[in-house]
Amino acid sequence: MANILSNLRPLVPNTKERRVGRGVGSGLGKTGGRGQKGQKARSKGNINKVHFQGGQTPIQRRLPKRGFRSFRATKTKVINVSDLETLKNPETYAYELFEKGVVLKVLGDGLISKSVSVHAHRVSAVAKEKIEKAGGTIVLIPAKNDPSV
Repeated sequence: MANILSNLRPLVPNTKERRVGRGVGSGLGKTGGRGQKGQKARSKGNINKVHFQGGQTPIQRRLPKRGFRSFRATKTKVINVSDLETLKNPETYAYELFEKGVVLKVLGDGLISKSVSVHAHRVSAVAKEKIEKAGGTIVLIPAKNDPSV
């Protein structure tokens, strides 16, 4: 037991805080452990920053700033008239998307032969014409925060 107790040490090292620049006797007087002259010896000579590239213009300033994507923009899923025939449930499809926060828009590309009831948030004029010509109906669903409906 005496062997184990004699080897006990504190979990955290019991070292005093370094007091820099408090005289020659402290060991860190005068220059405070920074050495003599130079950029690192100055008060604002910290060059250990992620974007610092030795005085060269940093890459985030060299690259052109382009584009903007709003985080508030409504996510839109676009389907064509020709896709309506392949959908199993065109009535509930828009509601399923709406629960995920996506707005459904129907465009008029392609042909439709069967009569379908379409529930959507937005419908183009050409798509509306083709669906009604095939004997189908369109129900517009108002979307949250959507100014176009």
